Amino acid sequence: MSEEPLLPCVEVQPRTPPATASIVWLHGLGADGHDFEPVAPLLGLPRARVVFPHAPAIPVTINNGWVMPAWYDIRSLDLDPGRGGREDPAQIRRSAARIADLLDRERARGIPSDRIVLAGFSQGAAMALHVGLRYPHRLAGIVALSGYMVLPEAVAAEQRPENQATPIFFGHGSHDDLVPLFLGRAAHDQIIALGAERPTDWRAYPIGHEVSPPEIEAIGAWLRGRLP
Repeated sequence: MSEEPLLPCVEVQPRTPPATASIVWLHGLGADGHDFEPVAPLLGLPRARVVFPHAPAIPVTINNGWVMPAWYDIRSLDLDPGRGGREDPAQIRRSAARIADLLDRERARGIPSDRIVLAGFSQGAAMALHVGLRYPHRLAGIVALSGYMVLPEAVAAEQRPENQATPIFFGHGSHDDLVPLFLGRAAHDQIIALGAERPTDWRAYPIGHEVSPPEIEAIGAWLRGRLP
């Protein structure tokens, strides 16, 4: 657990209480927990609690140092994840600990870890992959939308066996000019190359850096398969 307070969250409670599953959904750079709140009722999961945390507000180098919600600073526009230095590693790990605290809270609320899904969009997707692969309790699934891998050089050593076979849904816009498709595909391929017998679902959509109704429909169907 981190030594910091729990992140503030928007919570959408189940239409049919009590909650028997949880989804923790991480927003992208510059957004907040309200960004994907309208998606919750579209997922077709009446017994699930959906938690949308707010990232802390920090200066972001590529946006002229403006302070905005972000899971970590992005220091350059270099799209080669192999060169390093693009993101702030300390901030990634600090946010990761706070996100893991939210997963732990869902467990403390009575939701088994294998009934919890960690999802995210863009920078939030990068964090969902980072945290989900390292979380020491088996999750029901990970959803990475328009995302990429952060600290890719550390994944093989830091992944936890509890989540080596956790299913992952990847969704990406084929016209995305902020997080190009090849970055999402590289994250997918790196995870496959780790050698785990992991079910993955890769979907590309003819959209930009966004989500579309067909993508949301596919996510809902995938989630219902993980959280029956």
